[in-house]
Parts: sequence; structure tokens; C-alpha cells
Amino acid sequence: MGNLRQDIESAGIDARYDECCKRLLANKKVLAWILKYSAAEYKDCTIEEIVSYIESEPQIGAVAVDAGETAASVKGLDTEDSVKNEGKITYDLRFEATAPGTDGEVIQLIINLEAQNAFKPGYPLLKRAVYYCSRMISAQKGMEFIKSEYHKIKKVYSIWVCANPPKAYRDTITRYKICEENLIGNVRENVQNYDLMNIVMLCLGDDQNRADNVLGLLETLLSVSMDAERKIEILDRNYNMKLLDGMETEVLGEMCNLSEGVFSKGMEKGMEKGMEKGREATLLDSIKKMILGMGITADKAMDVLEIPQEKRAEYMEKLKN
Repeated sequence: MGNLRQDIESAGIDARYDECCKRLLANKKVLAWILKYSAAEYKDCTIEEIVSYIESEPQIGAVAVDAGETAASVKGLDTEDSVKNEGKITYDLRFEATAPGTDGEVIQLIINLEAQNAFKPGYPLLKRAVYYCSRMISAQKGMEFIKSEYHKIKKVYSIWVCANPPKAYRDTITRYKICEENLIGNVRENVQNYDLMNIVMLCLGDDQNRADNVLGLLETLLSVSMDAERKIEILDRNYNMKLLDGMETEVLGEMCNLSEGVFSKGMEKGMEKGMEKGREATLLDSIKKMILGMGITADKAMDVLEIPQEKRAEYMEKLKN
């Protein structure tokens, strides 16, 4: 019962930390920095210009991903009990933006931003991102266009902020998109007719080795080892984040306090695992000494040491090595 209670309390802290993280990422100036380095449409824009292109307040965990649920969520008609829908997948953040195109035209974009802590959650993260892009495209039918009005499809981005990537991926930004490839002949289609799905992976590195780019901004913002006052100082000085005041500052402080709880829970679990491993090594050594010194069987030695029946097969296997 004690372990269950600890797990529930720890999960509560993690969930609150995750919610704070999403609220900070939803700040339009933070989003502008992310778009500057993720979306080709904004590479020549200033941060202030990009902020002005973000059309609405980002929806945090409000828009469903799967078919049959997206439309109700977007239209604000989803009135189902949240407990019954706890298994429903939603985008972390979803918002729409415009972007300057060629010849003075305006490009319409639908953007999904995900904060991802586990880089290898048991499946290829990139495939999940492809699914999210596909759903953002297919969900437009009946909302952005009807019947055969495929020319009205808006370009979509799925951007992933990966906080704990493997070493080889740290401090990298990688974009995946549809490209034209001539197999026979040489034709050139209008890029806007096929460049409709983009995935961007922003893989953070060490928050002690920050560069003055979007990775450094995010490493500062999401650091678990830096207090709120220090974060605000760096964000204001290096990234001109003057919008981080009021509610954002309160959220940042709350996240820093929660990060201490998440970190301490991790330390406690790590210490518990270390102590358990040490205890197992000591017991294994005692079994071996009793077998050799006293001439008794392994089962008898485990009887004396009061090792539970469910653990004995494990010890017997280790004795063979």
C-alpha cells in the first residue's frame, strides 16, 4: 500500500509539472522562437513578426487526435465526462497561424506542438508524429473544405520538443517533409501542392551548455536544476522574453518547485533500487558461503536466510553464473 501511495503522489507531481510545461510553451513568444527554427516560412521573420502571425490562443490538451473526436473538440462541442475519456489522445498544443508566402500571398498553417519526455516510449516517436500530421490533414475535410475542394488543404506542422533524447540526438533540430523526386524525366510541380506535412524534432541537450538559439531557450525554460529567478534573468537577457511576466512567471515558479519534487522522487527511487541491488548481492554472497562452508544445499541456505519463494528461482539462476 505504501508503494502504491508513493506512485500515486509521484504521478500527481509529474502530471502537474507536465501541465506547467505546456502552459509555458503556449506563450506566443516562446512559440515564435520555436517556429523561427522549425518552419521554413518564418526563417526570415523577426520574433515580433512571428508573434503577430499566430492567429489564436493555443489550445492546450483540448483537441482530440483520433477520428470521430477531432471535429467535436475543435468546435467546442465535446461535453463528455473527462473521466470516461481519460484514454482519449489529445494534442499537447494546437493552434493556427498565417505566414508570408511568395508574391504577397498568405499561407495558412495548422501547428501541433508536443512536449515529449520519453524519446523511446516503446515505439518509434517519428511514426507517432507522422500519424499526428496525417490526422491534422484528414480532419480538415468537413471543416476547412468539403467534397473535392482539396486545394483548400492547409499545411500542417507537428513539432516535438524532446527533453531527454539519447546522447547522439542532443542539441539537434531535424525536419522531415515530403519532397519531389524525379525518377524518369524532369518536372517541377508547385511545392505548395505537396509540401503539406512537416515534422520537426527539437532535441534538447545539457542546460549547462546553452547556445543563444531556440534549444538554449527551451533548455533554460524547462531546466530542472535552475530556479525561477535565474531562468527569468537568462530568458530576459539572452532572448528578450519580456512577455514572461504575470501568470507566466507564476507558472515558471510553480514548475521549478514541482521539478524539485520530481527530482527528489527520482532520487528516492534510485536510492531504493541501489539499496535493493546491494541487499541482493549480500544475500547471494551469503548463500554461496553457506553452501561451501557448511555443505548445505542452496534451498536450505535460502530457508535459513528467509528468502521468499517467489525470489528463489532468480537467486538459483544467479548462482549458476
